[in-house]
Amino acid sequence: MNGSIRETGRSCDQTGEAQRIFRDIRYKTQETWNNARRVVAKAEHLPDGSNPRFIVTNLDRTSWETRELYENLYCARGNMENRIKERKLFMFADRLSSHAIRAGQLRLWFSTFALLFTVFLGNQNADDPLLATLQASTIRTKFLKVATQVSASMRRIVIHVPEALPYWNTWLGIRERLLT
Repeated sequence: MNGSIRETGRSCDQTGEAQRIFRDIRYKTQETWNNARRVVAKAEHLPDGSNPRFIVTNLDRTSWETRELYENLYCARGNMENRIKERKLFMFADRLSSHAIRAGQLRLWFSTFALLFTVFLGNQNADDPLLATLQASTIRTKFLKVATQVSASMRRIVIHVPEALPYWNTWLGIRERLLT
C-alpha cells in the first residue's frame, strides 16, 4: 500500500490534481482475527497531502468491485450517517425531554418536517447549484431564518423579505419553485 501512496503522490505532484488508487487485499491480525478478511484500501493524494483510507468488509469480490464498494456503498453509508447527525444536531430531533409523550412526539414531527423541507429546498437546484451542496443547518440559517415583515389581512398573509438579503436571487428562485 505504501507504494500506491507514493505513486499517487508522484502523479498528484505532476498533474496538480487529486489522484486515487483502490486496492483489494487480504489481511489477518496475529491475535484477534481467526481468519484473513477482505480489506479495501484507497490511496488518495490531494494537493494538501495524502489521504489513505481502509475498510474491512465481509462482502466478497464477486458481488462488489473494489472502487464500487468504497464509493457507492461505504461513502453512501457515511453520507446517511451525516444526514442522521444533521437531523439530531441542526433540526433538534434529540430534544424530546418533555413531561408528556405527545409533546415530544410533536417536537419530533416538527423536526422531521423541518428536515424534509430543507432536503426539499436542497433538491431544488435546477437554477442554483449552490443549494445542492449546502447542509440543512446552512439552508436553515441563510434562507429560513431571515428577518421579514409579516402583514396579515382578512384575505391573505404577506411576507415581506428585504431586498438587501445576501441571497436574494436564490431566495426568489426558491419562492418561485415553491409556488409552482
